[in-house]
Amino acid sequence: MASTSQSSASSPHTKPPLASLISTHDFEDAASRTLTPKAWAFISSAATDLTTRRRNVSAFADISLRPRTLRDVSSIDLSASMLGRRMRMPLFCSPAAMASLVHPDAEKAIGTACKASGIAQCVSTSASYPLRDIVAAIDAHPVDTPHDTPVFFQLYVDKNRDNTRRLIQGARSAGAQALFVTIDAAVPGKREADERVPADVPITSPLSGTAATNDAKGSSIGRTMGAFIDPSLCWADIPWLRSVAPGMPIVLKGIQTSEDAVLAMEAGVDGIVVSNHGGRSLDTAPATILILLELRKNCPEIFDRMDVCVDGGIRRGTDIFKALCLGAKAVGIGRGPLFAVNYGYEGVLKYIEILRDELETTMKLCGVTSLDQLHPGYLNTLAVDHLIPAKQSADLATHIRSRL
Repeated sequence: MASTSQSSASSPHTKPPLASLISTHDFEDAASRTLTPKAWAFISSAATDLTTRRRNVSAFADISLRPRTLRDVSSIDLSASMLGRRMRMPLFCSPAAMASLVHPDAEKAIGTACKASGIAQCVSTSASYPLRDIVAAIDAHPVDTPHDTPVFFQLYVDKNRDNTRRLIQGARSAGAQALFVTIDAAVPGKREADERVPADVPITSPLSGTAATNDAKGSSIGRTMGAFIDPSLCWADIPWLRSVAPGMPIVLKGIQTSEDAVLAMEAGVDGIVVSNHGGRSLDTAPATILILLELRKNCPEIFDRMDVCVDGGIRRGTDIFKALCLGAKAVGIGRGPLFAVNYGYEGVLKYIEILRDELETTMKLCGVTSLDQLHPGYLNTLAVDHLIPAKQSADLATHIRSRL
């Protein structure tokens, strides 16, 4: 596990009882009051003025639902698939680093809760435990109804490509079923809240081997631990990734325009995650639900060619419903499981169950009984349609490709 002391995973403030938390917002509020200052600063922080982080959440509210009534909704089926893997609901835990800052069981607790809930976990390059230990904990965790739990591995490409090769090979041998390559963080974003709070204990990732430090710029864990990331990564490297991970599905995480979504499709990857890193990389980047709407408007063919997922700003079951209506195969939650693991395994389990209950309620109140019935007609997007860029001309698209 990462080198952290118990003092960095707990606080003298008393946590409210888990039974008293009834929404995802309650978990975030409890974390804000009970995590150590450094843990809270690292998890909650976002780039510069936090505009994108706020928009990720608020843009969902700008899209209205169009409920249909007088339909038999006595039985609901939430089953879904992601990269060909069956899940009990269309939700996955997005990669989030250093969960041991919150709880000693860290990604193990998140993974076992994912197994109990029947959803996928994507493990960060900067996780607190080696991937093999996380997978072993998941495999050993008993569940009432046996089912497979997809485990994916998130990759930051190292400047030293031999290190990247070793990471991928280690992930394959540990049982990772897909490779999620983060492409929206060529350099770390400026997360001022994290910079302002000094690291009070040594923090090292066992997967990447990098350590957080204090320097003249501040104390950001994300910046100092992310110094190994290769800013030269480009579209031409996709074949190399294929050669290092033969037969392993490759997903590009961090698509933020319809142009790049088309390039991803043309590169032959297996999926994309529409993501802006939770607003932690580039501030004033568009809200992810608006990017998904842009894809639906400008390049709808991609939804038939690869799996399209989305994360960023998911706080309610209605948010999940809206993303699914716009074509997402599954929806990721990143910070949420970190807030929830403040209560260990049981906290993450309850967090996921809250979202499941809210999604089921939304489906019933909209007259839907299974995910294959969802389509954009259940949404009113008029309040945000003017924010969606038009499809670029063929000449401009050719120019873009010529510059890659």
